[in-house]
Amino acid sequence: MGISERRQREKEQRKIEIIDAAERLFFSRGYDDVSMEDIARSVELNKATLYLYVENKETLFATIVLRGIGILREKFLECRERPAPGIVKVALMGQAYHRFSEEYPDYLRLIHFYGSERFSRENPYTADIGKGYGSCRTILQDAIREGIEDKTIRSDLDPFLASMYLMIAFMGTLSLENRWKLAVEAQGFSSGQFSSQFFRFILPAISAGEKFRDASDFEPYGFVLTEPVEPKKKTGKLS
Repeated sequence: MGISERRQREKEQRKIEIIDAAERLFFSRGYDDVSMEDIARSVELNKATLYLYVENKETLFATIVLRGIGILREKFLECRERPAPGIVKVALMGQAYHRFSEEYPDYLRLIHFYGSERFSRENPYTADIGKGYGSCRTILQDAIREGIEDKTIRSDLDPFLASMYLMIAFMGTLSLENRWKLAVEAQGFSSGQFSSQFFRFILPAISAGEKFRDASDFEPYGFVLTEPVEPKKKTGKLS
């Protein structure tokens, strides 16, 4: 290995260390509570040197958001490759999104935060983030198309529109913000029960026949509902 190649590799490794440090800080604090000085200090660099590796805080934040989207995309790809009917793959992708929200809540929080209007459209990573989420939706669309072809999903549904409806539903329903979790819990349901009921609601709506209308039909393929949907005793009333 030549000197220039070794230096380039060391620089790339140093950049990864900076991103890892920034990730820990963004996970433990809000975006506005992390400064470039904080990041530089955590990797024992001065601020001026830090800018030799990264452009700004927004770019660092976007890089970490892309990490999270990459994890979600891999989960969707795993579902698509399963030997299963199309409608089952759709259900598994919904389950994967829910599990992603449970296993990687910090990534999900950053993804949602980046979706706000405060971030610059000129950021070079903005388009990549859009493409990343778009690729997840495309994978879902492929599963819907498979389901239409194997006659497990209704043929009158447009694959693109259906994938949009479902992806938006996954984002809003299977990764509840805390205020909505509190509203659900106030009526005696856990967030797991809420997710279970969502699948009971949505799967019959897209099913082409009688076989894949009940959640139990999906269980042989690894799809499981987390909890029964009967509510516990209500903890309070919403005003």
